[in-house]
Amino acid sequence: MFKTLTDAFHYPKPEIDIQANKKKAKAKPRNMGRTLYRLWQYMAAQKGLLLLVLLLVAASCLLGLLGPYLVGISIDSYIVNKEFTGLGTLLLWLGIIYFFYSASLFLQNYWMIGISQSTVYRLRTDLFAQFHQLPIAYFDKRQHGELMSRVTNDIENVSSTLNSSVIQVFSSILTLLGTISIMLWLSPLLTALSLTIIPVMYLGMKWITARTGVLFKEQQNKLGNLNGFIEESISGQRIVKTFSLEDRMISELVEKSENLKNVSYWAQVYSGFIPKLMNMLNNISFALIVGVGGLIILKTGNISIGVIVIFVEYSRQFTRPLNDLSNQFNTLLSAIAGAERVFEVLDEQKEEKDEETAMSLDTVNGDVVFSNVSFAYEKDKGILNGVSFRAKPGETIALVGPTGAGKTTVINLLSRFYDATEGVIALDGQDITSIKRESLRSHMGFVLQDAYLFSGTIKENIRYGRLDATDKEIEAAAILANAHSFIDSLPDGYDTILEADGNSISQGQKQLLSIARAILADPEILILDEATSSIDTITEVKIQEALHRLMKGKTSFVVAHRLNTIKHADCILVLNNGAIIEKGTHDELLLEKGFYYRLNQNQFHTNAGEIGTESP
Repeated sequence: MFKTLTDAFHYPKPEIDIQANKKKAKAKPRNMGRTLYRLWQYMAAQKGLLLLVLLLVAASCLLGLLGPYLVGISIDSYIVNKEFTGLGTLLLWLGIIYFFYSASLFLQNYWMIGISQSTVYRLRTDLFAQFHQLPIAYFDKRQHGELMSRVTNDIENVSSTLNSSVIQVFSSILTLLGTISIMLWLSPLLTALSLTIIPVMYLGMKWITARTGVLFKEQQNKLGNLNGFIEESISGQRIVKTFSLEDRMISELVEKSENLKNVSYWAQVYSGFIPKLMNMLNNISFALIVGVGGLIILKTGNISIGVIVIFVEYSRQFTRPLNDLSNQFNTLLSAIAGAERVFEVLDEQKEEKDEETAMSLDTVNGDVVFSNVSFAYEKDKGILNGVSFRAKPGETIALVGPTGAGKTTVINLLSRFYDATEGVIALDGQDITSIKRESLRSHMGFVLQDAYLFSGTIKENIRYGRLDATDKEIEAAAILANAHSFIDSLPDGYDTILEADGNSISQGQKQLLSIARAILADPEILILDEATSSIDTITEVKIQEALHRLMKGKTSFVVAHRLNTIKHADCILVLNNGAIIEKGTHDELLLEKGFYYRLNQNQFHTNAGEIGTESP
């Protein structure tokens, strides 16, 4: 049992290379000073109220210093001399001083909470707005849960620190300066004794913060990774259960949690040394002042008992701000680690702005031309190589090919989620890079494999297609999408509230709502990315009927794995290794007996319903 308890509380000590981390920190463009300055810029939006808070902090520091001084005077002037005339008045003044001292503390904390919450509100809003201005490539390379951690955990860390640290740091500095000044005026010798703890405190704090800074930074990173893993695990529960990977996911979570636990443990252990060190130094200072002060009174009588009392109180006030500063510095390290992660996102390059000469399109015919288009997500890893084709207005272009052939990349380039590395993509004779992205996408409708629905009513989700649509127009779109019948069968009809991502309805029903949304938008160009995959046969018939109505008269691009869904396309582009290897109608490609023919035969014989992934 004892061994079990020992194992339960065993926290492997992380290896910390202080010098390496110092060099690493120097190499980073974002440092502590810059992060604090940027936080200050957010707080400076309420300069007037912040100035008032700082004035109250100064007043409370002055009142806090005045109280012990009056206590010392009362001892020397009244208690030692046993002369109590006027003592009542002095005590009344002490009561007034401590009343206003308490009132100033209350008001400064009350107003500072408002300032900090407004600051965090703007910071969170800017971060969320930044997410909507970043290119798709940024999200493709990062865990969504890790990004969510920056909006929640990191900003909350900043919030809790701002609520107290700004006042605490400013108050501690003023109290420290005021205390030292009065102590020097009363007795330079006792002041020198009090200051002997400074070198010990400096060395101790240097040793502690060199470790806590690294550990708190690592703690925030591991917390973000853990949140990302949890978010992915919950989102992918169906896959986890399908492959019976529950135990593996749990073991991975245990491993990540163990890493976070170990780093957090040692971060708190090292930071816990700070109050212990300060209490020890406080007691040493107290003993020195009382001991040496008592000897001076006995030997020379140059110092009064009241002065000793004042020094004892001021020595506490001297070490208390040092203790507060050290504790707040430790807290600030954690908050700065979170703030840096937030500013990292804010500093990311936004989606490239449209050129000043970029135009908006009022109407679109839907004539799309790809001219020798090449693209690579990473250097030396080409995805498309010299792709050329034309989609005339109203035509349906199907894109087929093995996984990784470049089908979805064509769609990403057309909608300008990415820009082509080489070549030109034109819409109605205009290079799409000369068209404003918002205008370009406003003429496009998307029906994707995973129909995403937001939390809210069915009516609101369909209205995403056109925010000014009336209820009648929404219902008409649902009828055309073959979605009206199932919506009408629900207890609350169009006012039925969907759970996150529409998990309360089937995949096929979600797809019908997605089609209704596209019908309501009435775009000139349609993009259908595997819109009928993973759908049962009966629902697929409904979806195909709805898509047929949706595509009528529109230029459509269809990415499909099921070849039976694209038989009537005006042109089928067969991609492999980033190039178009075959082009033509369904019948024409079958006559060629090439790659498409073999794909078709493979589906016909295996009834797999999905394109194979092997090259000819």
